[in-house]
Amino acid sequence: MKRLLLSTLMLVIALLANAASDEIGGVRGRVIDSKTKEALQYVNVSVKTKPNNSLIKGVVTDQNGDFILGGLKDGKYLVSVSYIGYKVFEKEINISSAKKTVNLNVIVLNEDSHVLKGVEVVGQQAQMKFEIDKKVFNVDQNIASTGGSASDVLSNIPSVEVNTDGDVSLRGNSSVTVWINGKASGITADNRAQILQQMPAENIQSIEVITNPSAKYSPEGTAGIINIVLKQDRKAGYFGSAQAGADTKGGYNGSFNINYSSSKLDAYASVGYRNHQRKGGGYSNRTNTQGTLETNDDTFLNQTSSQDGGHSGMFLRGGATYHLTPTNHFTVGGFGMFGTMKNSSEINYLSNVPNSYSKSFRWSDSDNSMNGGNLELGYKHDFSKNSYLDFTASYNKWQMDNTGIYNQTSYYSDRKASSFQKQLNNVDSHNWEFQLDYMNKINENAKIEAGYKGTLGRSESPVETYSGLTAETANFDNALYNRFIYNQDIHALYATYSGKVDKKLGYQLGLRGEYSKINTKSLDYTQNSTPYKKDYLSLFPSAFISYVLPGNNEVQLNYTRRISRPRGMILNSFKNITDSANISFGNPELKPEYSNAFELNYIKNWDAHTLSFSGYYRTTDDVIQSIRYLDGNVMKSTYDNIAKTQSAGVELVGKDRLFKIVDLTTTVNLFYYKLDGFSYQPQDGLLPVVGKPEEDFSWNARMIANVILPYSISFQATGSYNARQVVAQGTQKSNYVLDAGLRKSFMNKKLSLSISARDILNSRSQHTISYGTGFIQDSKNWRSGRQFGFTLTYNFGNMKAKYSKPNKRNDDNMSSPMEEE
Repeated sequence: MKRLLLSTLMLVIALLANAASDEIGGVRGRVIDSKTKEALQYVNVSVKTKPNNSLIKGVVTDQNGDFILGGLKDGKYLVSVSYIGYKVFEKEINISSAKKTVNLNVIVLNEDSHVLKGVEVVGQQAQMKFEIDKKVFNVDQNIASTGGSASDVLSNIPSVEVNTDGDVSLRGNSSVTVWINGKASGITADNRAQILQQMPAENIQSIEVITNPSAKYSPEGTAGIINIVLKQDRKAGYFGSAQAGADTKGGYNGSFNINYSSSKLDAYASVGYRNHQRKGGGYSNRTNTQGTLETNDDTFLNQTSSQDGGHSGMFLRGGATYHLTPTNHFTVGGFGMFGTMKNSSEINYLSNVPNSYSKSFRWSDSDNSMNGGNLELGYKHDFSKNSYLDFTASYNKWQMDNTGIYNQTSYYSDRKASSFQKQLNNVDSHNWEFQLDYMNKINENAKIEAGYKGTLGRSESPVETYSGLTAETANFDNALYNRFIYNQDIHALYATYSGKVDKKLGYQLGLRGEYSKINTKSLDYTQNSTPYKKDYLSLFPSAFISYVLPGNNEVQLNYTRRISRPRGMILNSFKNITDSANISFGNPELKPEYSNAFELNYIKNWDAHTLSFSGYYRTTDDVIQSIRYLDGNVMKSTYDNIAKTQSAGVELVGKDRLFKIVDLTTTVNLFYYKLDGFSYQPQDGLLPVVGKPEEDFSWNARMIANVILPYSISFQATGSYNARQVVAQGTQKSNYVLDAGLRKSFMNKKLSLSISARDILNSRSQHTISYGTGFIQDSKNWRSGRQFGFTLTYNFGNMKAKYSKPNKRNDDNMSSPMEEE
């Protein structure tokens, strides 16, 4: 297998021989503010032909104010630089064989005092930046999430959904990978919700949504990758900020961060504390349609629940990059989380099932401590401006210790019964990640990337249960003991080759090979188990083709193969008894899902408008779905590889700048979903669970409106709607949400006050209708509800000084690469 992997990868690398050497003309420069001398980000730069002023193409400046725009034929052009609140800069340039690249150096923009007719201009970065392979969202502009968590931020990102339990999905698919700074950082499907709910929003710089990653990236997650980029600013001197806030639910937060940068050292540190309170509730109405031995009439089991809890914790970050020479850079960094999550709930049951209780009350108290973090060491060597070698080693450790106490009192026709249970569930996981990346931009039309990534993961989660009539009489319950061990090693090699033909047609071919070694055990009290071992080699090809059309248009077609490996608790056969009427357990024999994804992307830019079109089609084999079935009066749920799915859709994203003070980002996702029929045989000897084929058309939409108001006030509103859609054994009903926020700046933007309003309509909930052999169930759950927050931020230090940064790698894509003259 190893020989096959290496041979296949070498075929991709051999494409080097086809590198072209055509030259490309273009223009570059840097845009700054005339007064502050600070770089201006997301400034519109467009190139038009002379003399008819037809738009050729455009681009926006990066975080350093730089722009680079290539693919220009010989001729005369007009370069136009425009930004809200500033006078337009225009300059004629001439591209010729003698001078292929025009460097405009530093472009100074002057404020236009008449542009808004007396309205004070508040500098506001673009909420969203388009790239052909991903969408980047600037979190600083997400006012509604100020003082919140990473989960709050993600819930306002187009195409991303976060349900009431904190589970994340992308385009309606929960098989999504979440990264921090381009790496897994110990985040798994088991701890993801807790980590995202603890991570403060003020530590996040941007969110990258990558729906169809190339072979360079991990293929884990059939829906794609969500990359959380943490703040790590780079300005000369020292600077930082302090923040404090509170909300109407009784939560509060505070943070402090500081940065220092020079020509030799870039360093940062931050500390934050967050306390979040939440309430919730729900109901579940189940109708048993099979009748009983005594009667053929349907019976029911209805329940209502209420929850009161919250979490509090500290988040620490720190790191530094030392530039030993202009070509050698050493990095050390890490972050840690230390917190607790507490929750109290009450469930009330009402039933008319014969020989069962008529009503019952269950009280639960859980106390979950969560500690963990990431440590990373890195070294990068720049061979030249267009070639580098980057090595990173990181260690991740996460530990969760949970204590759950359950008291239940049930009333029968002739008696009353009580029970007590205490459950200790400890999860201890750690892993090592090693990554080596090489990039060589051979010439203007050819680039090769190759590398290795190794992940060595270990996880163990023993569970002990004490049962009795009361806390005083509870004894160790041998039958409910479980110790789950999960080891996973993955070794990957990848190579990609990018090229251009005739300056308009671009392509990238890639191949990734991954060797996986899985070993799980689920031990009972006698330490007996049936180990599950699986070793397998998987190949993940990718192909991207892009074409530049006239009039500043670009179209891209791509294909990737991806995987979703079962992880953690869905593999653990231990039974969760939090709700005595609804018991869940995992399946240690689950196989990974494999998906083939095709995507067509189109981007069109105008002066004040941008339109992105994505058409996608995805097939997935061995889909892992939750299976529900009745065992007496208890609903049991587990997981199985049940069937094959097909999904297709169209995603439209528009950015519109209206009246110079309104910026709209609108996302509409229309999709078709088909799930094949399936049959599952419960181990309890019950009747098989049969799922009929399902197909459905659904859609969702989200709009983010940013408005610049007088007196240095920014307003933002985010509204979203999710239409009804099918799930395995049922449907999920439609829902809608509205969030909003205001931000006011003082003291020359050193001080700002943010007011956020989340779930203004009190509508954030999850409503599901499910069915199976012998039952129909109507369930709805909600959390938190309407909430208002207030956050005060103070910025300090040297915010204006700059320095000439060391030579860094050129990560420009192949559509506009140029060398500086």
